Amino acid sequence: MARHATAQERLFALRETIAKLEGKTVPAMAAAEQTKAAQHPEKVGKGSRRLSLGVPDVDAALDGGLPLDGMTEIRTDYFRDAGAATGLILALAARLQSDAREKAGTEPCAEPVLWIGDASSVQEAGLPYAVGLTQFGLSPHQFLYARPRKLGEALWIAETALASRALAATVLETKGNPANFGLTESRRLVLRAKAARRPLFLLRHIGEEEASSATFRFRIEQAPASERRLPDGTTLGGSIGHPVFRLILEKSRNPAPLSFILEWNPRDRQFSLAEPSILPVDLAAPAHPVDRLSASADRPDRPAEMGTLVAFDRAS
Repeated sequence: MARHATAQERLFALRETIAKLEGKTVPAMAAAEQTKAAQHPEKVGKGSRRLSLGVPDVDAALDGGLPLDGMTEIRTDYFRDAGAATGLILALAARLQSDAREKAGTEPCAEPVLWIGDASSVQEAGLPYAVGLTQFGLSPHQFLYARPRKLGEALWIAETALASRALAATVLETKGNPANFGLTESRRLVLRAKAARRPLFLLRHIGEEEASSATFRFRIEQAPASERRLPDGTTLGGSIGHPVFRLILEKSRNPAPLSFILEWNPRDRQFSLAEPSILPVDLAAPAHPVDRLSASADRPDRPAEMGTLVAFDRAS
């Protein structure tokens, strides 16, 4: 599937090149970006704003952090990981608002977060809960939620929200790999995000790898939380600590995939590594390896027969 996604990206770039050679028009946003790049070639690839996660090893793997003028995709293999994916994006939004408060020097954040959930995702993953938002470090008063009936409406809302420049971040929640949300649509969203210099987080439930214009793509899984830490540094036995997420970086400029486990502290709005290092993912190994059972010894080769056999005469 990854090879197919790369082929689709190359095909799209080739089509754009052919269109320019033939003198055909390209989308207005793409043309504007190309004109800007031609006039200022020294600025290409520079000046991109980043959201630092506060973990040096992770920020180094992400070239400084997540793009604040682009798209980051987070996907799951199963709906059982929907809670972890939702929690991670809420944590990113909380950290984004926290950074905005520090720069502005005021407690309330003037720019809210917009969450766009399509109908199919809501049926399985549910709706945001105000008390849960508060526990993750977000203010419910600065959280907007849209529930369009169709994916086309969701894409329109996302583009309009990015173009408005009135939001700290936009979250687009989808299910699977719909045919009407492919590489072309993702490129349009990225161009909107770059023009507005606003971040877009794409949450894709039970989605496979496919070609997209996202700067980074993560696959997220659940991870066990540690015990709650007390002020004196000890842990409270039998308790549940901060949320923990296992992330696999699938798409990046750096060599991928990489795996790391992050813990989110909602009170301090800080990430930390739940394990001491970032490890490369062995694609040949099973996702959840277990110890093999030892071979049986000194046992019969087959189970003993139950009871005795009784012969009955035929009726005819």
